[in-house]
Amino acid sequence: MSEELASDAAPNDPMHKYQMLYPDVVQAGSLQNALQVVADRAGHDLAVELTSSPGWRYVAAQVEADGRRAYALMARDERCFIVDCWTGGVHMATGNTQDLFAVAGAFDFWLQGPQIRELVAQWPFLRTWELAEAHERGEAVPARWRQLRKAAARTPDTALHDLVEAAFEQERLRVLSPGRSMYWLTFSRRAAPPICHDLPRAMPLGDGRYRVRFPDGRLQELDSVTKAVAAIIEGLPDDAVPRS
Repeated sequence: MSEELASDAAPNDPMHKYQMLYPDVVQAGSLQNALQVVADRAGHDLAVELTSSPGWRYVAAQVEADGRRAYALMARDERCFIVDCWTGGVHMATGNTQDLFAVAGAFDFWLQGPQIRELVAQWPFLRTWELAEAHERGEAVPARWRQLRKAAARTPDTALHDLVEAAFEQERLRVLSPGRSMYWLTFSRRAAPPICHDLPRAMPLGDGRYRVRFPDGRLQELDSVTKAVAAIIEGLPDDAVPRS
């Protein structure tokens, strides 16, 4: 079979380098076409599309419905389809398999709207994680705080740990979604995209000093973590409340 398909891709064909590992895809001309073929053969009601990346025209594909999306991408050096499942801009599951029919099956099942645990139970090549399940339960903000506090507790930067803990103690900040952007501790009204970028943020400078950046670009340096957190709260707009 692979010897017959090898002639399907000329040396200058973009799929030529994949013909030994992915003869079925090469024969179809692209991953999009190959997935559509196996989806149709399996009886799945899927419309397989190209991804938005022009460079992945032949080696990636996606499906989408009702706010849910799933992607597949071909690995270069081994036969492996990398699958990622998303909903509402949140990465919910990932995994890889050599079986194109498994990819199509997982795509079809995900678009039917199951809980994330149902998906990974039905298709064990996929895995999920705490934050994905928290998003599903509507508990992403507490989960993000837990993860951030654990990470800050492990870092040798005690000033960052102090900043995270001091912020967590404040109810107006604790209801917001925390994050890290380079050295900054950030806050957002939403834990899922689109993330807000119009709230104050802070970073440790060393020697007990902190810098607070306000949405208008102003910078303020404070000589204690308590003052830094107070400045963040003072700089919050009235509408700095959680949003769904």
